[in-house]
Amino acid sequence: MATYKDIVGTAVRNNAGNIPTAETGQVFFDSTNLDFKYQFPNTLSSWRTANNLNQSKSNMGAAGVQTNTIVAGGYTGTARVATVELYDGTSWTETADLNDSRYGLIGAGTYTAAIAAGGDSPPTTGATEQWNGSAWTEVNDLNTARHSFSGGGDAYNNAIGFGGAPGQKAETETWNGTSWTETADLNTARGSTGGNAASSTDAICVGGETPSYSGVVETWNGSAWTETTDLNTARSSSAVAGDSSLAISAGGLTSGSSATANSETWNGSSWTETNNLSSSRSSNSGTGTRASALSSGASSAPGSRSALTEEWTLNAPVGVWSSGGDMNTAREKVGTASAAPSTNSFAFSGESPGTDKMANSENYNGTSWTEVADLNTARKGIAGGGIYTSALGFGGDTGSFSALTESWNGSAWTEVADLNTARERLAGCGTVNTAALAFGGRDPQRQLTELWNGSAWTEVNDLTDTGRYSIVGMGSSTAALAAGGYGPPPAGNRDVVESWDGTSWTGVNHLNTNKFASGASGTQTSAQVFGGEAPPGVTGQTEDWNGVSWVEVADMSTARKRLGGSGTTTAGLAFAGITTAVTASTEEWSGSSNTIKVLTD
Repeated sequence: MATYKDIVGTAVRNNAGNIPTAETGQVFFDSTNLDFKYQFPNTLSSWRTANNLNQSKSNMGAAGVQTNTIVAGGYTGTARVATVELYDGTSWTETADLNDSRYGLIGAGTYTAAIAAGGDSPPTTGATEQWNGSAWTEVNDLNTARHSFSGGGDAYNNAIGFGGAPGQKAETETWNGTSWTETADLNTARGSTGGNAASSTDAICVGGETPSYSGVVETWNGSAWTETTDLNTARSSSAVAGDSSLAISAGGLTSGSSATANSETWNGSSWTETNNLSSSRSSNSGTGTRASALSSGASSAPGSRSALTEEWTLNAPVGVWSSGGDMNTAREKVGTASAAPSTNSFAFSGESPGTDKMANSENYNGTSWTEVADLNTARKGIAGGGIYTSALGFGGDTGSFSALTESWNGSAWTEVADLNTARERLAGCGTVNTAALAFGGRDPQRQLTELWNGSAWTEVNDLTDTGRYSIVGMGSSTAALAAGGYGPPPAGNRDVVESWDGTSWTGVNHLNTNKFASGASGTQTSAQVFGGEAPPGVTGQTEDWNGVSWVEVADMSTARKRLGGSGTTTAGLAFAGITTAVTASTEEWSGSSNTIKVLTD
């Protein structure tokens, strides 16, 4: 005979309070509060700024997915262009031009096998070109020449185009790799449409001009267009990614020459307003899916064109800060083993109330801090690298600017060769005590970079931005990131970020906020910067870096500056610093978080 468990599944777990390790969707009984509960992950859908196109332009033809997109043609505000760029998920690369300059065209296929069709060259054209990954070849034209229309498809031989200008067009054509065939018209003729297609049998047409701005939406099943639920905000010239069942529309014109940043997602039956693009724009190109889309280029203002690129992610995990065990000694200007994991972190030196500079070292085991062997020389404003069993501390303020370097083997500190230039509040990084990088600092503000090989420091290429101190460093001696800092007036607080390739520094996308004296965790390609001094004062802001751009995520529970940090973007640690007073508090970062819900009648 079947048991209850056989029929309905595993029995509900009984627990006194919430279950910290409960899995997504797991139902449990809280015997303390007498409630049935379940857990689900917290998520956020948002646009994230990516690296710009090489050329500012709008009205491009586009094809591909978020991590592999091709854009062709477009308008710079003064001229039609034939330029073509490829996106690899990180940056844009110029490649072979179209045979004809034009704007308002469509694209379909992949970034290695695509077509580009129609546009205004002038005159309005039906010309179609095929891309083989290295060159464009002219093939058969559209039956109806047009521009400012929409379309798409998953392959160079399986595409669709619909609507368009001049005037308002309803004509729809499908492409089989050889020729275009006229098929059923849109129900509502319109130009400057937004739209996309998964194939020649699955498409969506969004908004447009009829000639007034429209919110009309139609879906295509391979034989006919069906009018469905309108957009919440009527618009033309928006970027659309996805297909008839799942899509996103972003940007567009909503009145006159007024652009919007508004984004809406489509679930097959209705539109929902969601997080906006970073700025208002229209005539941007969309590729990808509702879950993972790309918006590139745009008309950002009358007569102005943009190179902005943004990546959309649906339902990304939301991280959270929570309290950890306090340090034994409150301090600021603390040194840290920058590569140490959050469960085996290492902090040393600093400045404590009543003690100008310290030699004290502490190790965090994921729960509590333990005092370990002191530095040989007390100081504050020191930099560090490595992990708990193999760390390096260098520079600082011993009463004067210091070049002292000490190496930690997991149980004791040993003095080794000095930096070439004494300084304090510099930045450092490295994964072991035999390979580290020191950069920036105060004596006065410095651009100097030095490389440690286990026995000596060597001066290498300087930071490219102005000299600055209270920077943060992440990564290794061959692949590092330097963020923020304070430069000499009028520079002040900096949002500058630079990437180190083992030889030289290169500027990359800036932080969202000018700040200095922050904490940091992670690597060159996946990092976080948290806390610090930012106008008008101390901040708890956290910014996340994915190797391309920064996005604000959950704030720290306690705003602070001159703190230490270690760990990763999924498991980080922030400790010490100064709020309104010097603190010993520790916060732990989890890259995902959950909500507990109570089951009610």
